[in-house]
Amino acid sequence: MKLHLSTSNDTYQINKVDTKSVTINQKIYSNSVIVMPDYLTDWEPTDFDNLEIAHFEILAKLEPELIILGTGQTIHFPSAELLSPLIQKSIGIEVMDTAAACRTYTILASEDRNVAAGLLII
Repeated sequence: MKLHLSTSNDTYQINKVDTKSVTINQKIYSNSVIVMPDYLTDWEPTDFDNLEIAHFEILAKLEPELIILGTGQTIHFPSAELLSPLIQKSIGIEVMDTAAACRTYTILASEDRNVAAGLLII
């Protein structure tokens, strides 16, 4: 699925997503990533079952107003224990499949929102 909205080169934009990769600023990533309008990094978890509190601590340290968690092709909801770093900092989280997370991130980033997407590429 190709995504089109903003064309600014100053931000990280998701251009395309499929079941095995996500394309950000024309570069293909076949591993999990964290993306924000001004930040991009590889993310350690390889699938939903490998998520740990430390993965959410990394997201919390970025201090976004909202985190979009893309959990692969299927929606999986993390436990409250895993989300505790976000709850402690009052950071909102929305959980959806990775394709929907990419679409939502694209819209919110285009509105200049302080959003982070943790995308599991499984």
